[in-house]
Amino acid sequence: MRVLKLLSRKPLWKTQRIWGLVGLKLLSMVWLSKWFVSALFAAIILWRHDAEALWAAMGAVLNAVLSITLKKVLNQERPISTSRSDPGMPSSHAQSIFYTITFLNLSMLEWYGVNALTATLSGFFLIVGSYFSWLRVSQRLHTLSQVIVGAVLGSFFSIFWSWLWNSFILKFFISFLWVRIVVILGAIGYCSAFLIHVYRTWILEEL
Repeated sequence: MRVLKLLSRKPLWKTQRIWGLVGLKLLSMVWLSKWFVSALFAAIILWRHDAEALWAAMGAVLNAVLSITLKKVLNQERPISTSRSDPGMPSSHAQSIFYTITFLNLSMLEWYGVNALTATLSGFFLIVGSYFSWLRVSQRLHTLSQVIVGAVLGSFFSIFWSWLWNSFILKFFISFLWVRIVVILGAIGYCSAFLIHVYRTWILEEL
C-alpha cells in the first residue's frame, strides 16, 4: 500500500516508467528461470554423481516430454494466445521446476534425514520454485491453473521416478551389467537430446 501511495503522488509518465521497469525486470527473471532450473539440476547431478543422479537426469527429460505431450493433447490456450505458439496446459516451466526441487528435497532427506536444516532448506527451495512459477502467471504466459497443474505433475512425476528407482531399478542395476549399461547409455542419450533441444529452442531462437 505504501508503494502504491508513493506512486500515486508521482506524475503519470514517471509512474508508467516505473511500472515499465518493473515489468522488464520480471520478464528478465522469467527468462532467467529456465537457466536457473537447468543450472540447479546440473549442480544436483554433480553433487550426487551416482547412478540415481543419471536416472534422475533421464527422468527430467521424460518429464519434459510428458509436458509437451499433454500440451498437444489438452491444447489449452495461454492467457494471451499470441505470446507463445504452443498451448499452455500444463506449464512446462512449473513442471520442470518442481520436478527438480522435489528431487533435490528427496535427495537431502535421503542423505541427511529430517532435521531443522533440511526442513528449512526444503521450505526455501519450495518458496523459490513457487515464486519462479508465479512469474509465469504475473506475465500472463500461463493461467494459475496451468501453473498449478504443471507443479503438481512435476512433483508427482519426480516422486514416482524416485520410487521406481528405489523399489525396482536399483536391485537390477546392482545385479545385472546390462541394466547398468542401459541406464548409463539411456541417461547420456536423453541428456544429449535435451542439450540439442536447448540449443535449438533456447539459444538459436534468441539470437
